[in-house]
Amino acid sequence: MHTSSRLMRTALALSLLGTATLGQSGQEFGSEMGSDMGGAPRVTIDRPKPTFMLIERDPRIHGLKPFQELVDQAPPGSVLKPPPGTYAGPVTIDKPLTIDGGGQVTIDAGDKGTVMMLNAGNSVIRGLRLTGSGDSHDTDDSCLDVRGSNNLIEDLVVDNCLFGIDLKQVNQSVVRGNRISSKNLELGVRGDGLRLWYSHDNRIERNEIVDSRDMVAWYSHRNHFVDNLGRRSRYSIHFMFANDNVVDRNRFYDNAVGVYFMYTEGGAATNNVISHATGATGMGIGFKEASGTLIENNEIIYCGIGIGSDLSPFQPDSTIEVRNNRLAYNGIGIQFNSETGGNNMRGNLFEGNLTQVSYGGRSDNPTKNFWQGNFWDDYQGFDRNGDGTGDNVHELYSYADQIWIELPMARFFRSSPVLELLDFLERLAPFSSPDLILRDEQPVFHKPERKALS
Repeated sequence: MHTSSRLMRTALALSLLGTATLGQSGQEFGSEMGSDMGGAPRVTIDRPKPTFMLIERDPRIHGLKPFQELVDQAPPGSVLKPPPGTYAGPVTIDKPLTIDGGGQVTIDAGDKGTVMMLNAGNSVIRGLRLTGSGDSHDTDDSCLDVRGSNNLIEDLVVDNCLFGIDLKQVNQSVVRGNRISSKNLELGVRGDGLRLWYSHDNRIERNEIVDSRDMVAWYSHRNHFVDNLGRRSRYSIHFMFANDNVVDRNRFYDNAVGVYFMYTEGGAATNNVISHATGATGMGIGFKEASGTLIENNEIIYCGIGIGSDLSPFQPDSTIEVRNNRLAYNGIGIQFNSETGGNNMRGNLFEGNLTQVSYGGRSDNPTKNFWQGNFWDDYQGFDRNGDGTGDNVHELYSYADQIWIELPMARFFRSSPVLELLDFLERLAPFSSPDLILRDEQPVFHKPERKALS
């Protein structure tokens, strides 16, 4: 049933994409899918952008010099260093060009449409402030649309825009050192700070995405997200149908969800700090029908759920490797829903979590997943031979916590004196057989020393 539903989703996506306008070569979009669009002609995938007269734009830009005039005068392949100041948008770039604002150039579209559109490859956009897009989700009003490959986008300040930087069918490009924030809207109606769509082999590094909605990568493979900072958004990074992406050395604070792998294969999240993913859906790292992923050496702290897994790994004979992570002071350290097995947990550190591990109900077979060499701050045992491993197997059972797991409304009373008393009585003289959650044959006895991730 799950396989058929996933095939239906994929078929629906392909049918929608098939309605896109054909490229100049006349080849159909679907015929190029197998090669990840690597050598395929571009197709028109944007809804036509509306044209706004100057009088329709905010009066603050009426007396400004149009930046488009400078672009039109620059020869292809040249370097444009405009004089410092504020210019009127919008701007469309249809030729290879290097634009370097030196941090002293602002382009303002007057709160209508998209500020800048880069429809060329082998270009550099650097040192500009882009501001004042429209607020239409229908036309994806943004600060910067990128539609060519082999581009460098760096050191931009992107603010007061619905969407920030929007990459569609963009390969082998670098988006680096940009500061991105959205319009001052409710979280659900903001645009995405950074979006990749059918964009492969790009490097996204040292960007700050604050007070936006999501950073997303859909149908986009083999991208590297390195040293980015995300704050006060919804999804720090949301992957969907996006394979073999790497998330390394990022810092994500106060977002609803840290990193989410949905319908993905491969990929890794390593050396990240994910903190304060709280609220009803708060989750540090999540999986939905994902397979073959590595989660290693992350700090996942103060989240509603540290790691959440739903039908993952999804592909037969695949695994998800969770090793050497610190899961601390979360509501639930790891939560499994619709358990399929195939998760291998090695060398992780569990401390201060209200609940270490939960199966979102009852676990029919706790041996489906593999646990070895983890540190548990609630381990009850000794290390008489001094080998660093507990003498007894660490087993985790579900007692009174089954009440708030199966009855979500009871979560309000979690850790209250009443439930703590029930839990004590259940452990003292169980009314029914408790559920075995996990068994770690070689629990680490002493808390491992960890190097702080900055």
